[in-house]
Amino acid sequence: MSSDPCSVFGLRLSEIRKSKGWSQERLATESGLARSYVGGVERGQRNIALRNICKLAGALGLSPSVLFVPPDPSKGVSSRPH
Repeated sequence: MSSDPCSVFGLRLSEIRKSKGWSQERLATESGLARSYVGGVERGQRNIALRNICKLAGALGLSPSVLFVPPDPSKGVSSRPH
């Protein structure tokens, strides 16, 4: 797994989103963010702002701190190059 914080955050976001059965489009709609932005965050290509972390956490019904727990490698989420 990458040690890049943006990549780790993106993998965790993707893991949580998928566990809820949501598409990127749904997460974007629920959070008020653009789908392309959500995709960029999940790929570790965006250095996400705190306000947007809070928007995503709120949409997912979670505390923002949950998004900072490292992804679970047993869930089959692999690291991706950035």
